[in-house]
Amino acid sequence: MATPFYVAPEQMMKDRAEYARKGIARGRALVAVEYEHGVVFVSENPSRSLYKTSEIYDRIGFAAVGRYNEFESMRVAGIRLADVKGYQYAREDVTAKSLANAYSQALGAIFMGGEAKPYEVELLVAEVDGDTGEPGHELYHILYDGSIVDESRFVAIGGDTEPLTSALESRWETDLGRDQAVQVCVAALSEAAGRDIQGDNLEVSGLDATRPRRRFFRLRGEELATALADG
Repeated sequence: MATPFYVAPEQMMKDRAEYARKGIARGRALVAVEYEHGVVFVSENPSRSLYKTSEIYDRIGFAAVGRYNEFESMRVAGIRLADVKGYQYAREDVTAKSLANAYSQALGAIFMGGEAKPYEVELLVAEVDGDTGEPGHELYHILYDGSIVDESRFVAIGGDTEPLTSALESRWETDLGRDQAVQVCVAALSEAAGRDIQGDNLEVSGLDATRPRRRFFRLRGEELATALADG
């Protein structure tokens, strides 16, 4: 009888992690920055229909990088989970923390061998204060292996994030306005890429705590041009 092929668990996890990281690195990075009344998401994305960011629930936004079909399935699952919980209990009971934990468990199970290969995605779940409009933002960064990090101020996900994080660190200030935050994100992305990134190739969205009920917004066309030109 043939000897079964054996791979040490440590080597298997290392190989799966390397596979996921390489897949994520092939895509474009995304940055998120907290501002006075919310959070903005900015990424280079020439597509007008395949979005990396979206609304999950009233005060909660979703952003992702990596393989589109995989993070899209995670986005849809998150919306369904939020809808069911909000219907069964109350809308206020749907939180970014609970959604981030659910994503973390799902990605962790997939990474540990629940699927033939790990998901090539990194996710970001954000929430802004639902009532007062005062700073109370939450950012949860979920990696391909299910690891979860509670971020603050700003975060870069996907690809080589070190130069992006350094660029954001040098530009971020307290009490940024929305348009200022967008400009910080675009400047950081352009610096890391070594070229100017035009508005036509940007996907810009976010959460604004001062908006009624549904906090998610998307900037396009003239509104985006005005935000980039402001100041």
